[in-house]
Amino acid sequence: MADEDIIICRCEEITLKEINQTIDHYHCSSREVKLRTRAGMGYCGGRTCRSMIDQIVQSHESAPRTDDISLSYRPPVRPVSFGTLGGMNHVSED
Repeated sequence: MADEDIIICRCEEITLKEINQTIDHYHCSSREVKLRTRAGMGYCGGRTCRSMIDQIVQSHESAPRTDDISLSYRPPVRPVSFGTLGGMNHVSED
């Protein structure tokens, strides 16, 4: 397996190659990489890959950005059935 085939974002299966290509093509920040590739938008909300994305972007930059909006963490998502949302699975207290 080549270094470029390493998966950085496991939730969205985004590889190092995809992130590098996006940075090279758009000259973008960590936040823009996230928006363009969905890296960091999976179930974990970026908890496992956010720091790696930041490091990859910093390795491509010659000067650090000062006006960049940092990536934020999102709460984990859990599936909920429509029955639960609509109150159909509610146990009556008789």
